[in-house]
Amino acid sequence: MSDIEVIKDKYLGEISAATDGDALETIRVAALGKKGEISLLLKTLGKMTPEERQTEGPKINGARQAVADAIAARKEAMESDVLNARLATEKLDMTLPPPSAPKGSIHPVSQVMDELAEIFADLGFSVATGPEIEDDWHNFTALNIPETHPARAMHDTFYFPQTDDQGMPKLLRTHTSPVQIRTMMDVAKQTDGEGEPIYIIAPGRTYRSDSDATHTPMFHQVEGLVIDKNIHMGHLKWTLETFVRAFFERDDIELRLRPSYFPFTEPSAEVDVGFSVEKGRRIIGGDPRGDNGGWMEILGSGMVHPNVIRNCGLDPDVWQGFAFGCGIDRLAMLKYGMDDLRAFFDGDLRWTEHYGFDALDVPTLSGGVGA
Repeated sequence: MSDIEVIKDKYLGEISAATDGDALETIRVAALGKKGEISLLLKTLGKMTPEERQTEGPKINGARQAVADAIAARKEAMESDVLNARLATEKLDMTLPPPSAPKGSIHPVSQVMDELAEIFADLGFSVATGPEIEDDWHNFTALNIPETHPARAMHDTFYFPQTDDQGMPKLLRTHTSPVQIRTMMDVAKQTDGEGEPIYIIAPGRTYRSDSDATHTPMFHQVEGLVIDKNIHMGHLKWTLETFVRAFFERDDIELRLRPSYFPFTEPSAEVDVGFSVEKGRRIIGGDPRGDNGGWMEILGSGMVHPNVIRNCGLDPDVWQGFAFGCGIDRLAMLKYGMDDLRAFFDGDLRWTEHYGFDALDVPTLSGGVGA
C-alpha cells in the first residue's frame, strides 16, 4: 500500500471516530488545511516529472476528495443525530394557541367615523363626500359667508395660487359644509328645482391654519344636514340628543342649546353637553349641575339659512332644514380619554398601539340607536 493510501485510511478512520463538530474540524485542518498533510502532498506535484505527476496526481486528488466527502457525510450524520435526539425528547403541544402574528390597529379617528356612520344610518342618514380642494363659492359664498368674514382671511385658510373659471382662488376646504352645498345643488338639478328630502352626514378631512394641543392644521369633521318640509328646532334637538347618547353609550346625558351666530344658519345654537368629574377626569354624562359637574361645548348647529337653500336652487318657502357640525378628533378625545390632539398625527406606533382598536375586536354600536 502506498503512502498516500495510508494517509487517506488514517484520516478516514479518525473521521469515523469523531464524536463532535470540534473534533471533525481539527481533522479537516490537519488533512486539508493550508498546511494540512494532503494539501502539502498536492504542492509536490509541481516538482514531479510528467510521468510521475500522471501516476501520483490521481492518487493524491482522490485521497483529498475522499477525505472531504467523508467529513461532509460525518457532519451531516452528526446533525441528524442531534435532531433525532431533540425529536425524541421534545414534544409539541398542538392544543396550545399559536403565537400572535404582528398586526396593525384601527386609528381612533377611523373607529369614530365608523361609529358615526352606524349611528346616523339607524336614523335614516346616508354618508356624502366631496372634494377636499374647493372653490370660494362652495366653501364660502354659497354658505352666506360675507366677503369680509374673518374665515376668508389668509391666516385662517390655505389658498392655492391657482384660480377657478371665475378667477376665484382655489383652497383647501375649511369645513365639510361644501358637501352639503353640492348635495343640495345635485338634488335641485335632478328634480328641476322641485327638491326632495335630504338626510346626510358629511365626514372628512378639513384644513385651517391653526396648531396647538386642541387644534391641528388638518383635522376631521362631521357635519349633518336635513332638508325636508316642516322641519323645526325640535327635530334638531331630538336628533342631537339621540346621537350624543348613542355615541357616548349613556342615557343620562343632557344637552343645552345656547343662542349663537353662524352665517349659514338662522337661528343658530351652540350645543353644550353635561359632564361630571369622576376620579379627576371629565366624563360625559351625569349631573352637570352638581358640585363635580358642568357644561362643555361640543358642536354648533342651527336651522339652515334661507339664503343657503336659495343659493342651491331650492325654494326656502317650501323646504326647511337644520345642520350641525363637530370635530371627529374631539369626539374621539372625549370618549376615549386622550388629551393632546397633535398626538393623533405624530405617527408614533406606541400611541397607536395604546389607543388603537383591534380590527377583529372593536367596540361597535350594531345594536342600533335606542337598543
